[in-house]
Amino acid sequence: MNTKNCFIGQSGGPTVAINASLAGVITQCQEEGFTHIYGMVNGIQGLLEDHFMDLGTTFNSEEKIDALKHSPAMYLGSCRYKLPTVSDDKDTYDLLFKKFNDLEITDFFYIGGNDSMDTVAKLAAYGETINSPIHFIGIPKTIDNDLMGTDHTPGFGSAAKYVASSMLEIAYDSSIYKLDAITIVEIMGRNAGWLTAASALARTECNDAPDLIYLPEVVFDKERFLKDIEEKFKEKSSIMIAVSEGIHDENGNFLDSGDSQQYDAFGHPIHFGTGKVLENICKEHFGCKVRSIELNVLQRCAMHIASKVDIDESFFIGKKAVETALADHTNVMMGVKRTSNDPYTAECIYSNVQDIANLEQKVPAEWITKEGNDITQELYDYLYPLIQGEIAITYKNGIPSYIDIAHLKEN
Repeated sequence: MNTKNCFIGQSGGPTVAINASLAGVITQCQEEGFTHIYGMVNGIQGLLEDHFMDLGTTFNSEEKIDALKHSPAMYLGSCRYKLPTVSDDKDTYDLLFKKFNDLEITDFFYIGGNDSMDTVAKLAAYGETINSPIHFIGIPKTIDNDLMGTDHTPGFGSAAKYVASSMLEIAYDSSIYKLDAITIVEIMGRNAGWLTAASALARTECNDAPDLIYLPEVVFDKERFLKDIEEKFKEKSSIMIAVSEGIHDENGNFLDSGDSQQYDAFGHPIHFGTGKVLENICKEHFGCKVRSIELNVLQRCAMHIASKVDIDESFFIGKKAVETALADHTNVMMGVKRTSNDPYTAECIYSNVQDIANLEQKVPAEWITKEGNDITQELYDYLYPLIQGEIAITYKNGIPSYIDIAHLKEN
């Protein structure tokens, strides 16, 4: 039997489900008899610095795999390293492939979002030019749900469940006083409003909030925004608003942009203060009690409110990624194809990663109301199955007991 060795990495922002995908890859590799299952610590950047570990020896029991599957964030750590193009820095590729050859790597799995798929695409393309036999497989994750090639992304369902649950709890908190008040909840979503749309899942027979929802797919108009609130005040005294951090005007200017606009390593604008900007606008116009709440990173790693559908799918996709590599496929990203909405069923697929990297899947216009301040029933029906089911969390001393990540603090 030919020796099989692989590298696994995680990159980008953390989620509740990315470790479940990692657990799935490790489990399937063990079942397939891989000799070494190497984990890059801090992604491709860590690999360049020779920082990796043998996951096969670390996760040598079902109990340890289960603990990994039910721990949030990223066991292997992450990076925001943008792999240069071959024309700009061929030496980096020569160094990486030398490491692959020295360790007899047969398969490369990278778990991440858009920018991580860019890394997979570049490595796969270079590997093809030198006739490398290594299989390069992308495994999706992102709470933003903005990856092409998949019905939805692992990590999104759990973040959506957190957003909906938080919105419901805030609604109960805001309902106790009979006075005019506005509560603005800022939710992650740079260019795609999927997570903000999930706030609508908080609506129950006892709660109709959020009253207004604003997504980055719709041009934000300040005067229309104030008019929308005025109309809602005719119906009730306490107004709740869900807003994406990336809302922008007709010229593409973000609401929170200014002279101090900051950008990450991939050139994406870093948002902060969208909710606060709207809070000040509302205070000046309405003169009532206004508060803004920024969920920020809280919506990313809340394993205590994770979606079972999300965790189970993420683990399954990790396993299928290994099967796909062993079937001699490369240069692909795994994905989910929904086969039924009610009851919800789905299957695992894969697509050419070159057609996915650096592209974004946004909320379709037809899933947003014509007024631009709410979502349609079709979008609600799309979201609803993804937040179903709960995970049994192990607690110790009153708080969740997660896997040890001491190795991430060593460097």
